[in-house]
Amino acid sequence: MTRKIILNLAMSIDGYIADEDGAFDWIVGDGDRSLDTENKWDYNEFLESIDIVVMGKKCYDQGFLDDFKDKTIYVATSEAIDDYDNIHFINNNICDVILEESKKEGKDIFLFGGGVLVDNFIKKNVIDQYIIGIIPTILGKGRPLFLEDNPKINLHLDQYILDNGIVILKYSKCGRV
Repeated sequence: MTRKIILNLAMSIDGYIADEDGAFDWIVGDGDRSLDTENKWDYNEFLESIDIVVMGKKCYDQGFLDDFKDKTIYVATSEAIDDYDNIHFINNNICDVILEESKKEGKDIFLFGGGVLVDNFIKKNVIDQYIIGIIPTILGKGRPLFLEDNPKINLHLDQYILDNGIVILKYSKCGRV
């Protein structure tokens, strides 16, 4: 069985994954738990199900790799940077590298971000599962999740969770339910 490539991130109601400065301190609930579902999202459980994390250079520069010390990390970059420890810098087609990794034995692959990196995977239609947390905030501007000229991708809603005003939607590509 092949590993799944899973996009898991939060976005504002108007589709942004970070504000203009790349900050994400707005990713919080609204404080109202009256509509919470019984099921809760367990991020730590999710992390246990993956062994590869893919991120862009901006995420790397912001220090997000520190959250994944026990994982293999692939960083998409236009620079020629030497690999070290568990971190691999890819300055060619990151999608091809990750697709090859997905054919090997192991846990699933976490497509962490940012938007330009994610766009490559969306355009190739190789994301198996989308886990999107909708934050009860309208940013008005920032870094969008979805860029232009994407293919039509039909998804199946596998699960929804409501927690503190945040709606978490878990979709799989149709045909891989």
